[in-house]
Amino acid sequence: MRFERALAGLFGLGLAVPAGTAQAGGFLLQEQSQLEIGRAFSGGAASADGPSTVFYNPAGMTELDGLQISTGLTVLFVDAAEQDLGTTRTGPGATPTQLVGGGTGGNPFAPVVPVPTSYASWQVGDSGLWLGFGLSAPFGLKLRYDKDFFGRYNSVYSNLLTLNAQPSVAYKLNDAVSVGGGLDIQYADATLTSALPPLAPGDPDGVNRLSGDDISLGWNAGILVKLDSGVRLGLHYRSGITHSLKGDYEAELGGTAMSSPIRARLALPDSATASVSAPVGKNTRLMATGRFYNWSRFRDVRLDFASGASGAIDFNYKDSWSLSAGIDHDVNERLTLRGGAMFDKTPTNSQFLSTRVPDGDRSWASMGLSYRLNDHMVVNASYAHVFIQQQTMIRPEDFYSGAIAVTTRARNSGNVDMIATSLTTRF
Repeated sequence: MRFERALAGLFGLGLAVPAGTAQAGGFLLQEQSQLEIGRAFSGGAASADGPSTVFYNPAGMTELDGLQISTGLTVLFVDAAEQDLGTTRTGPGATPTQLVGGGTGGNPFAPVVPVPTSYASWQVGDSGLWLGFGLSAPFGLKLRYDKDFFGRYNSVYSNLLTLNAQPSVAYKLNDAVSVGGGLDIQYADATLTSALPPLAPGDPDGVNRLSGDDISLGWNAGILVKLDSGVRLGLHYRSGITHSLKGDYEAELGGTAMSSPIRARLALPDSATASVSAPVGKNTRLMATGRFYNWSRFRDVRLDFASGASGAIDFNYKDSWSLSAGIDHDVNERLTLRGGAMFDKTPTNSQFLSTRVPDGDRSWASMGLSYRLNDHMVVNASYAHVFIQQQTMIRPEDFYSGAIAVTTRARNSGNVDMIATSLTTRF
């Protein structure tokens, strides 16, 4: 028997590992602009009032004079908890079905989660051409539960890091219409662990670990239209990126350890954004944005071994969307105040929930300001609170070719506070 098939039969690779990989793909980070956070991302593809437009719509660079550089940091404070609703283990033993037991796992998120960004735009003389560059982290996940977590057979540690480099270009066709686009050069690195149930009740748990990384390419493009009334309309599309993570799988149970090279396919969604910015009087602007995320392209995760053996599991993520509205008001030439709200629909499927992503529908409330220090420097600061709807999880998983079954029953709850600041310098 081939090594990988023996390993899959012993440790249940087909069900135990892919769950984490799939759920990591559903964790989108909205926080790509410290200025946009203050109006709940309602400026989106139409605001074009800072270098972060490189990410949201490169065509907006045509509204920025000279060379502009923006560097910022968003700090997330995540409060999350899992409640055990009766997680069970079924398998060999005097009592076939038993409660798994254990603690709540604690708050799996770090006390402080930083999300940095950097953007630059450059007007190339009077040619009508602009060049830009952005560095961001559009997807990310990092959770670590306590070792005695009742859901440890579903997940213990999850870490997905993405870094996205975006060289971009924009061109002003005329005074009303601009177009832009760019490449997305994206690095992804994932490490996922979970416990393995012992064959005999009372024996120590085992452990399995999957790690891998990859660099893949995507693209994005947008258009910005300016009407005589001062209204701006923006459209932007970002392609999906499919990563083939190359790495290793390791497992240990009852003193037996195994490992194998592996590839894991991770498909991240494409998205489309439509935005409008409309002046109300001389000093106020109303903004609205709708986004569509094509999460339904993410149907399963496939694990491929060097020998040709493979396994897959369905996740059937659903397409999702978000709607946001906001307002900017210029108090004077130096100070601008803003606020906004957003509803963000989760892509997770209720039949395939996982403790790796304790997610639900999200409602945002945010506020922020920009202050012009001088003719060359502007400070942006924002605060947002995110309310996350509770979800109940009932997740059955088989191990060792069905010899043991674990059903994780849990209810998650949580919310997020974020503080963001950035400095934009104009030359």
